Amino acid sequence: MVRSIESSILGRVIQPDKGDLPPDLAKYVLTLDFPETDHQRIAELSEKAQQGTLSAQEQAELDGFLHVNDFLMIIQSKARLSLGRSPDRRIA
Repeated sequence: MVRSIESSILGRVIQPDKGDLPPDLAKYVLTLDFPETDHQRIAELSEKAQQGTLSAQEQAELDGFLHVNDFLMIIQSKARLSLGRSPDRRIA
C-alpha cells in the first residue's frame, strides 16, 4: 500500500507522461540501472519472499529495492517518452 502511494506521489511530481526532458538528460537517465550484484540480491530476496522465508530485515531490504525500482521506472518512462521510445520494465 505504501509503495503504491509513494509511486503515485512520484508520478505526480515527475509527470512521466510529459516527454520534456532534454535529450542528453533522457539518455543518461536510461543508463541508470542496478549493478549486477544488486540484481542477484533482488533475485535471492524475491525467491525467499516466494518461499515465505524472508526476515524482517530482508523484507525491508527488498522493499527498498522495489521503491528505487519504482522511481527508476517512472523517470525512465519520462526519458523514453522524451526520446520517442517505447517503455520496458526493470524488475519483474
